[in-house]
Amino acid sequence: MTEFFQYIVNGFVVGGVYAIVAVGFVTIYNVSRVINLAQGEFLMLGSMLTVSFISMQVPYGVAMLLAILMVTGLGILMQKYVVGVARQATPLSLIILTIGVSILIRGIASQIWGKDSYSLEPLTGNEPLAIGGVSIARQSVWIVLSVLVILIFLWYLMEKTMIGKKIKACSVNPLAARLMGVSPPRMTMLAFAISAATGALAGIVIAPLSVTSYDAGILLGIKGFSAAIFGGLGSPIGATVAGLLLGLMESLGAGLISSGVKDAIAFLVLIAVLLIRPTGLFGERNVGKGGL
Repeated sequence: MTEFFQYIVNGFVVGGVYAIVAVGFVTIYNVSRVINLAQGEFLMLGSMLTVSFISMQVPYGVAMLLAILMVTGLGILMQKYVVGVARQATPLSLIILTIGVSILIRGIASQIWGKDSYSLEPLTGNEPLAIGGVSIARQSVWIVLSVLVILIFLWYLMEKTMIGKKIKACSVNPLAARLMGVSPPRMTMLAFAISAATGALAGIVIAPLSVTSYDAGILLGIKGFSAAIFGGLGSPIGATVAGLLLGLMESLGAGLISSGVKDAIAFLVLIAVLLIRPTGLFGERNVGKGGL
């Protein structure tokens, strides 16, 4: 039973990372109907930039903030000069375009940092917490807190602010939003900025539990996308729940069956959901319609 609970805890931690990535996908999709497959590179850049700043003797907290700001700026540039320019393209063309951006970022990162792996020190030390025989890494607490902070922030932004109402208006009817003086491109840019910032944060908080490298975002991005599809591209809450479930399934599958099936579970879930319920657990029925 102790091992079983350990698998549960590990699953929630990993699932928290998938949830953050999935929420990034949902945030952009809700406003622009664009599926940004470069989301994983935001994670990679967040961790790699933090490692670089720390190596320059920049304090940990300042390094994190600088990394998040730089990745947020990249998200804005991506929307303005790539997605925004091609906003009249088909959804499939936009997906291919974001894949191209992902490959470009990864190639540049490999030239800057090489193909070596880098480690990042935990925020609050290496000594794990022991609760009832279950070992919990201190960094895992930061991952869970990051998920909660992001969800609370997005809920408050969408439900309690005028900006949230503008974002919803652009999502429901871009033309009507324009007629009311709301700029859909600006709201899309804001969505890319939020998605990039949350992705960078996810990359930073997960890096101390493993290692990071120029290609660290590939698998995390795919699993986050699987969680977004699983929960529903239109629902941040659904994406969060799906991310946690995906993490649990991976952890239990690796612990109770074989570690070899760990990475395959995300793809199996994605295939099953697309076959049985393409809209996801909490998704809408118009997934894939044209956007901004």
